[in-house]
Amino acid sequence: MSKSSAHTIAVISDGYMKMDGGAVFGQVPKTHWEKRIKPDRLNRISLGLNCLLIRTPEGNILVDTGAGNKELATSREEFGLSSSKLNRNLKKEGLGAKDIDMVVLTHLHFDHSGGCTKIDRTGQAIPAFPRAKYFVQNSCWDAANNPNERSMEKHYPDDFKCLQEYDQLKLLNGHTEIVPGIKVWETGGHCSGHQIVQVNCGGEKVMFLGDAIPTPYHIDLPNISAFDEHPEDTLEQKRELLHEAAKDGWLVIFGHGNGDRAGYLEQRAGELTLRKVNL
Repeated sequence: MSKSSAHTIAVISDGYMKMDGGAVFGQVPKTHWEKRIKPDRLNRISLGLNCLLIRTPEGNILVDTGAGNKELATSREEFGLSSSKLNRNLKKEGLGAKDIDMVVLTHLHFDHSGGCTKIDRTGQAIPAFPRAKYFVQNSCWDAANNPNERSMEKHYPDDFKCLQEYDQLKLLNGHTEIVPGIKVWETGGHCSGHQIVQVNCGGEKVMFLGDAIPTPYHIDLPNISAFDEHPEDTLEQKRELLHEAAKDGWLVIFGHGNGDRAGYLEQRAGELTLRKVNL
């Protein structure tokens, strides 16, 4: 947990998932990445489902919502999804679903937006946070509602479509200040309208990176997921983000870090390394 006079932040876990290691590391050969993280017998590696809770004078903000509990048994088995732990971990912070005032979504892939909604007694999807406004980039919303053959399996309409029906959706266009001291930066790269979240905590800048740099292993520039729709754009964004983070001493939080979820980037012997922080 990190505090300032205005904001308090805490990483909130929704659990974990497993994804094919080759897909997570893209063009990087397995002989390289498996030296740092061992896959299971199905070639999957474990990834955290990390969300960020920000307490502000304007209300409680949740960044991303994990995968939730709606997915079919086949999907849960394929991705090794744990049961959703988001509500349980929010309760540890003394909060319930009705205490969340804003939800900022880095993007609408199921592992980041699944917890946005839940199934009611009639079998319909409804917003999981009934009093919250949900902030999404306009281009992300359009792409999620009109997916192509490559992105269709990453978007589950029940995760987000009802947000508009319940008048809880707030569409953004580019870089935006959500409340004083909290901004989103549209990065693209991973998908259309992907955004990261900046929190100014006193004199410290905290960045929640979503899938722009999903794990500490992706600090290495060539390590770009095969799921990225525009990998060359991701590369340029990573280069800029990593340079700024190291130069200005940002605290960075990884959307899929498992174990090592946050830290400070430092140059050592000409290499960028992570000084880990427990959050």
